[in-house]
Amino acid sequence: MTTSAPTTEIPGYRVGTWNIDPTHSEVGFSIRHLMISKVKGKFERFTATFVTAENPLDSVVTASAEVASINTNEPNRDGHLRTGDFFDADTYPTIDFVSTGVRVAGGDFKVDGDLTIRGITKPVTFDFDFGGFGGDPYGNYKAGATARTVINREDFGLTYNAALETGGVLLGDQVTITIELQAALQQ
Repeated sequence: MTTSAPTTEIPGYRVGTWNIDPTHSEVGFSIRHLMISKVKGKFERFTATFVTAENPLDSVVTASAEVASINTNEPNRDGHLRTGDFFDADTYPTIDFVSTGVRVAGGDFKVDGDLTIRGITKPVTFDFDFGGFGGDPYGNYKAGATARTVINREDFGLTYNAALETGGVLLGDQVTITIELQAALQQ
């Protein structure tokens, strides 16, 4: 992933390989429910690696979330989400992301890449908001950021729904994915 764009300056930026710190990070999502509110959930087990290049726009991200670790704070719903009606966790145990490019648009960072859910891969763009860089009390150099995108779940084969007696459907099509991350530079 090479770019001809000039190097982008980010205070505190360092070149290297960063691993996500799962104790200070979260992979979450929200979806409209009953057409009146949103249900939120998260994946309890996930990994991510960032390889930052001299030019930040040449950096690479790979990430994976374990489908069986889905948690919406309702065990029966979580069990249903693991079935073939939704994620089919036995057949497709992970949701994966591999970046294809980093760019700046309107002063904001965008991370383009391929998202794979249920064996279906589609291009997505995450809005990437840097929180900053700094050291922790244990001598680790950390980076913090929030990444967010909205996908249409049906594009990934997540088509289960139910009609409501009052009109409309049980689930919306749009899913917001939000990743709160803290990563440590590997020594």
